[in-house]
Amino acid sequence: MQEKNRTHWSTPFSYAIILIIGIAIGLFVKGGFSWKTTSWRSQNPMEEIMQIVQSKYVDSLVNDSASIKLANFYLSQLDPHSVYIPPSELSEVNDQLAANLTGIGIEFQQFQDSFYVTYVIPEGPAFKGGIQVGDVLWKVDDSLTLSGNKLTADEVRKKVKGLAHSSLKLTVLRNGKIQNMLLTRANVPISPIDAFYMLNDSTGYIRLNKFTDRTYEAFMQSLDALLQKGMKSLVFDLRNNGGGLLSEAVAIADDLLSGNKLIVYTQGAHSPRVDYYSKREGLFEKGTLTILMNESSASASEVLAGAMQDWDRATIVGTRSFGKGLVQQQFNLSNGGALRLTTAKYYSPLGRNIQRTYEKGKIAYEDDFMARVHDDALGKPDSNFRGEAFKTPKGKVVYGGGGIYPDKWVAETPIKWDSSYSFIADHNYLNEFVFQFYKNHMSEIQKMKSPKELIVAYSKETILQNFLTFIESKSHIKKGFTQEQKQQLFSQILASISRMKWYKNGFYEVYNQLDPVFAKMIY
Repeated sequence: MQEKNRTHWSTPFSYAIILIIGIAIGLFVKGGFSWKTTSWRSQNPMEEIMQIVQSKYVDSLVNDSASIKLANFYLSQLDPHSVYIPPSELSEVNDQLAANLTGIGIEFQQFQDSFYVTYVIPEGPAFKGGIQVGDVLWKVDDSLTLSGNKLTADEVRKKVKGLAHSSLKLTVLRNGKIQNMLLTRANVPISPIDAFYMLNDSTGYIRLNKFTDRTYEAFMQSLDALLQKGMKSLVFDLRNNGGGLLSEAVAIADDLLSGNKLIVYTQGAHSPRVDYYSKREGLFEKGTLTILMNESSASASEVLAGAMQDWDRATIVGTRSFGKGLVQQQFNLSNGGALRLTTAKYYSPLGRNIQRTYEKGKIAYEDDFMARVHDDALGKPDSNFRGEAFKTPKGKVVYGGGGIYPDKWVAETPIKWDSSYSFIADHNYLNEFVFQFYKNHMSEIQKMKSPKELIVAYSKETILQNFLTFIESKSHIKKGFTQEQKQQLFSQILASISRMKWYKNGFYEVYNQLDPVFAKMIY
């Protein structure tokens, strides 16, 4: 009897619960139901996990660090190049593809706890304001002390940078005396062309560091200047060029290819095939073309080199390129950040897939690159990499499967990066020595008219021995170097001195002339 009564009492209650659940489901479908502790609406597990972490985690999360790490971990499961860019980094990332940067137009180096001006861009705000090489950056706006305050180079750079047309009161130390400068920040043009000059009477040289906005314009100006000097052959140096804007690479390729030829095409599961062709008559369609590449030549660099190789237009010299053939599209997010998502792949005119495999994950992908850099430095050709074979119109065999395999294999440097070399780099000793040498010899260097004159003036000097003595005076440790390493150090020192006078063009004009590997590449 009691059992019957209990059942009779619970039945209406069960119906009531079912009714409430039904109402809740109805509200959920219409979007009108929420519950703080348990989400009833369908959502991605990643979103659900983040909600719980943000509300329940034991420690405070600074700057949404967990979201950033989780987003990038998730994207790394897709491919190595899709990435989330947080709001705090977006401006700096976008600047990497800009044709100019906002600032005062200086370069500086940190030696010990002080920041020294090592180059002043001509006609920039610092140049017009009277900043000189050798000045010590001391204070910003009479308040923040820069040197001697344990700041990093990035922190100092952020203090000096600012919006265009904004004022900056900069205090510097010059020969121990305080100098106050009132500067107006501006957009300072940054050329993607590191160097262009004539190697000899008929051969020109252009080194391009990235494909940024207006790179094609800068390339054309350099190319035209060399043609005016009688250039018949061009050495186009794309070593360490990590890529950039596809449109700029296509435009440059158009000036090097004759006729209506396919340069590259892109295609993805959700992106239909897009073909890019050469269309206009170019300035240098028939002269001899040599392209230099290494393991760090990637993306747009590989698009350009791949097109030239497929059409038998250029000889590719160096080592196998990086193998980045994924197209990223940037999507702005509501929090002020951005998502750079891979949406397609690059293919060369013959249909070669430029992207190397990443099936084993991002860590293995990066490890493979480092192992290849190590092997190339030891002079071991990457002969094991031979993907699908393709034939060019003239019958030359080229290979697909990731990266551009050179027609002529030459390692950039056979010198090992041992503990002695690392010791110099870790302490920035080479740059410090060069800076002091330049200051001590500035009057005579300023009278020189070309980097070639500098080579003649200092090739018989005991610069290398002075440098080794300088290291010992700093560390009280005598370092041993092979003859090859000594030659490499001498080349770097002399090229770096030239850079302080003629900037990047001066560096490469000296370094290339003294580098035996460069000679192997072009002869």
